[in-house]
Order: sequence, then structure tokens, then C-alpha cells
Amino acid sequence: MSKKDKKRGAKGAAERSPQRDRAAIIMQLFRSFPSRKFALKTLAAQSGGADREGRYQTKAIVYQMVEQGVVEATSASTFRLAPSSMPTLEGVVQMLASGSLYVIVEGVDKDIFVDKRNAARALDGDRVRVAITRRRASGDPEGQVIEVVERADRNYVGTVEKTRSHAFVRVATKNMPVDIFIEKGVDKLNDGDKVVARIVDWEPESKCPTGRVTKVLGKEGDNTAEMHAILAEYCLPYEFPREVEEEAARISDRISEAEYASRRDCREVTTFTIDPADAKDFDDAISFRTLPNGNVEVGVHIADVTHYVKEGSLVEQEARERATSVYLVDRTIPMLPERLSNELCSLRPDEEKLCFSAIFEMDADARVVREWFGRTVILSNRRFTYEEAQAIIEGAEGDYRDEILKLNELAQKMRARRFAEGSIAFDREEAKFTLDEEGLPLGVYFKVQKEANQLVEEFMLLANRSVSTFIGAKKGKNGKAKTFVYRVHDEPNADKLARFANFIIKFGYYFDARKGRAVANQMNELMGKIKGRSEENVVSILAVRTMQKAYYSTQNIGHYGLAFPYYSHFTSPIRRYPDLMLHRLLAHYLEGGHSVDAEVVDELCDHSSDMEARAAEAERASVKYKMVEFMKERVGEEFEGSISGVTEWGIYVELADTHIEGMVAMRDLSDEFFVFDEEEYAAVGTRSGRKFVLGDKVRIRVKGADLRLKQLDFEMVGSYDGKGKFWPIDYRPEAEPKLYRRGRHKGERYTR
Repeated sequence: MSKKDKKRGAKGAAERSPQRDRAAIIMQLFRSFPSRKFALKTLAAQSGGADREGRYQTKAIVYQMVEQGVVEATSASTFRLAPSSMPTLEGVVQMLASGSLYVIVEGVDKDIFVDKRNAARALDGDRVRVAITRRRASGDPEGQVIEVVERADRNYVGTVEKTRSHAFVRVATKNMPVDIFIEKGVDKLNDGDKVVARIVDWEPESKCPTGRVTKVLGKEGDNTAEMHAILAEYCLPYEFPREVEEEAARISDRISEAEYASRRDCREVTTFTIDPADAKDFDDAISFRTLPNGNVEVGVHIADVTHYVKEGSLVEQEARERATSVYLVDRTIPMLPERLSNELCSLRPDEEKLCFSAIFEMDADARVVREWFGRTVILSNRRFTYEEAQAIIEGAEGDYRDEILKLNELAQKMRARRFAEGSIAFDREEAKFTLDEEGLPLGVYFKVQKEANQLVEEFMLLANRSVSTFIGAKKGKNGKAKTFVYRVHDEPNADKLARFANFIIKFGYYFDARKGRAVANQMNELMGKIKGRSEENVVSILAVRTMQKAYYSTQNIGHYGLAFPYYSHFTSPIRRYPDLMLHRLLAHYLEGGHSVDAEVVDELCDHSSDMEARAAEAERASVKYKMVEFMKERVGEEFEGSISGVTEWGIYVELADTHIEGMVAMRDLSDEFFVFDEEEYAAVGTRSGRKFVLGDKVRIRVKGADLRLKQLDFEMVGSYDGKGKFWPIDYRPEAEPKLYRRGRHKGERYTR
């Protein structure tokens, strides 16, 4: 080694002081165990400085790291790596009413809990960077939000609370823990206005974000304002842009001779629609005639929306964005302007209409002998309501009686065969409200599915299944079918099924299937056994929850719930964008077109699935609002019901006579502490061991009705045993030891 090299080496050794090496070791300790708290004594010992001088150096190093923000003090003598220096993950916030939150990270099994003290002003839907700082007692991760990467692009709906110089918007949702401060345009606002607001900024020193009001919907409590508020909350439109309405108004209703010539003429075939009494658009019709060979021909005729709504038009762009009609409790928000949905594309009687049709030749056993798909022109002879068609099925005289009876006979045969082949039947009563002119709920009734409904349903299912099979079952030279829009439904989750089986055994029902069609067969058998029994409602609810959700996709996996290997939505292009997409694809392929780009279609499928879910949430919110409004006058009254859900924060009870649901807060349940047992679907008293289990019959008192939060608060009065005996909520068996010693049933002295 040269003198020069020796000199350089000596200099380097001098620069690597013990203090510098100790700092590196300490930093490595913090980084290796990011959630661990270290005492100074431990850090000194681990870095080779257990003597007095080493401890002084360690203290100086750690405090310097604290000043730099790399390390934070957790007490006077313990330290850990600062969250900003920890490895971080990126995810989306799911806010809790308390202000705490969960961060959902794609690819991570457990959501990361963040206490409200560490939320860093993150709000529901925001994309954030989060550091995991420790493990909770359950083993689940807990963290700290380091940065809000992107604010959620969303509306906040609430009520104005105004002072002399400024105003706040009190947001009408439980997952928004702060109000929005409004600084500009306050003079145009009134106390009690229902408004839509957007967040502009949130300064670090401010307790709440600053925002601006984008729309005044009306006064709080006004029915139209409240329904529009629900739509705004879910970012759903309630009116069409002026230019879209104007374009729709310009669409001609004239049918050219060339158009007649290009279509199959079905105007001479008996055709009618069957719809709800209050329906305004009729997008499907059924035709019927007997053929010379004794078979029958049944046509399923669907409004040809694509004839009027051209690709690239403003109307088409608006329909694509909306993706679905929205059905609130008191109104319909259509996907298409009224000029199309209620006029041009509505299959009204005695008007020639353009359709896309599926026409079937069927034998006496309701099996399809021959099928045809294509564009048609029809003339509906009669509009039936479900009630009118049902009256004929039940023996009344009426128009087209023979046709309706024959169609019903075929439908019932198809229905029986469908269930025999594994289609699952979930029949649950659907609650509807009777409303006055102002939209106030006067009463609750139940929508009953009868044979007239089933008649329409079976022929729509036939058309949907047949169209998708026609395209999907044909493979090209590459071994693949042409790109198409399928409605798919996956097999149920095995873990959910196991929990379901463990739960229903309490009612004496055995359910052993774990996968495949055996699950569907046993589910149908179970639904038959519980029909009319007290546990029917809760078992049905839980059975539905074990099922996966259906969605749209170009990748066909079949429809498990219907037991169809191929299934699509063909029959409602007025109200569903995927049906409109399917009509275009089917027409393209019938004309000999090549397979289209699957990626583009899949993006539209994903968007349609998302919008469908959003619309369903809005529909549930509108029903919940009316439920609370209906019960507001019944605060203090007692009702019987059954436990429909149990969570860590409360017990949900569905009332027996109306299916209205409210919650008993766990903290209000009794004078003892109750905990949530997820495996048992139960709330369990820690002292008495008393259980409230999903499906239990209970008696509640209406405690409160909060229209702003659309929330019903119940208090538990007591529960019923399997013999109908009532047990008050404050009953304590330990207070009656003599009853046990004599072998009598506990609580026998209690009578209702």
C-alpha cells in the first residue's frame, strides 16, 4: 500500500467516529422495528454504549433525530420512528361517525384503523398515504395518515346554519364528522336551506374545512328538496341538461318506408304489454299466436332505443354517464329524456313501434323449438296492468283471455323447470309506501309477486338467456366467442356459507353444501321449509347476504343464482345502458360484423355496475327517509319485531307489521356491557351471559326519529322465547335463586 493510500485510510477511520457509528445503529433499530417504542437505556445498550458516556451520546443522538422529525417521543423516556419516516401504503378512506377511519389498501387483507387524532384532516373517500404504527389487541393494524394525496371529488349535502357574518353546512351523513364553513355567498343563503356544498380548502389550524355552496335545493323537510338531496349525495342527476332535452325534442317520430321494409312485420300478431298500474314507460311487449303445426309462437318485443339514440349523440353520452334509471320511493329519475322514455320508445297501445325482438316457437312442454332475433315493427293491441292480467289468470273474463292463460301455462312450466335445474328462489315481501300529495307517508303495504308478474318475468328471462347463448356459445377460429355484455353472478363465498349453516342449525335446519349446484338445491329446499314460519324473514335475509353480487362483464362466468351458463340483460334499454350496448352488439353481429374491442366494452360494463350500485344506495336512502318520516309520529310507542342485524355498535330490529328497521345502540341495551359475537351473530352480556341473537323476536320502543341522518333509534323493552313468553330487558335470573332450586322455568312469574 502506498503512503498516499495509507494516509487516505487513516483519514477515513478518523471520520468514522464511535458516535457516528452509534447513530447509524440507532437509526437501523428504529427502521427495523417501526412500531416499537425504545427506551434510551435500550438504545444505548444495543448500540454498544452501555457506559455513562455512551448513554449521554445516545441521548444527544436521539434528541437530534427528534428535532429533525425522524423520531418522535412517545413519553419522557421512550421514542419511536416518526410515522413520516415509516414505510407507507396508499389507500382510500372509509370514515366513521366518530371521526376515526379505516384506510382500505388494495391487496392488503386487513383494513388499517386510524384514530381520529391521527386522521390528518382526511375525509371519507379521500386517497391517503398511511403508515402502520402498531398492532391492536386483535392483531389488526393501526396507523396514522401521513398525507392526503387526493381529495374525493364529491358533493356534501346538508342544512345551512347561519350567523350574522358566515354560515356552516351541517352535513346530513354519519361519515362526515365536521361541518363545512361557508365564507362567500352567505347573503344568498337562509337558515334551514337544504344545499349542496363542495370543499375548497382545509387549513391545518382550522377545525373544519372551508367550502362553497353549489346549489340550493329548498327548505329542509320539503319532500322534493329531500329527494333531490339524496340524489345529490350520491352524485346522481335529477334533471337533464338543456342541450340534451333540446336534442331529444328534435328526434323525429316518423318511420320511413325503407325502415318498414328492413324489419320483420309483426303488426298483425296479437301483442300486449303487462306493467304496473303506475308505469309511464312500456319497454317490453309480448305477442302470441298458434302455428299450423300446433306449436305456439311467442315474441318478446323490446323498444329499439338504438334506432333513436345514435352513438356519439348528446342523448347517448348522457345515457352512458347515467347508466341506469333511478327509482326513488316517490319518483323515477329516467336514464333517457321523457321524449324517448315515455313517447318514442314506449310501446303504447294502438301505436306502431320499432322493436328489437326475440321470437320463439315453443311446443306444449314450453321448450323452444326455433328462435329468431332481429329488428321488428309491432302494434300493441292492449295495455294490461298486473292486476288486470292476474284477474284473468284467476278466472275473470277479459280481453285476450285465451292468450294470457296459455302464456301463463307456458311460463309456469318454464318456472318449474328453472327451479328444478337449480335456480334459487328468494321470495321476500317488499315494503311500499302510500303517499299523500305532499309526499308524506300515510301507510305501508307489501308488493306481492303473483302469477301475472311471473308470466312476464319468465319470458324476459327466456329472452335474456337465449340472446346471450346465441352469441356466447359460438366460438370462433381462435376458440373464443365474440365480445358481448353478460350479466354474471359468481358462486357464494365458502366462509359465508359455513357461517350461514352454523346459524340456521339453531332453528333446526341442516345445511351441508359448500359449493357447486348443491348449494342452490339445498337453498331452495330450505326456502320451502321456512315458508310461513316465524324465522322466514331473518333466514331469507341471511341467505341473500351469503350470495355474491351480480355485475356486468365481457368475461362470462355464468349466472349462479339463475343457474344459467349464459345470461345477459336485453329487455330494458329504456332504463339500463348495458341493454342498449347489447342491442348494438347483437345488431352488429347479426349483420356479420367482427368481434369488437373487449377493453372498451369492459370499461362501460364496470361503469354501469358502479352506477347501478350507486342508484341502489340512493333508492334505499329514499326508503329509509320515508320510514323515519312515517315513524316520527310514533315516538314512544311499542312494537314487536325481530333482530335483523347485529354489529359491534348496535342491534338492528325489523318491525313485524311494516318491515321498518331501526337500531338499538349497544350502549343503551341494558345496565351491563354487551359485546358483539361475530360468529354467533349475537350481542352477549359480559356479566349475565344473556344473548340477543339474529332472528330473535323482541319488543322495542321507538326512542327517536332523526330525519337528517335518516335514522331510527329504538330501545329494547324485552324479548320472547320460543314459546312466545315475554322476558323484560331488566330481568336478572340471579335475583330469583329459589326458582332454580325448585326446578321451575326461570322468570315464570313474569307475564306480559
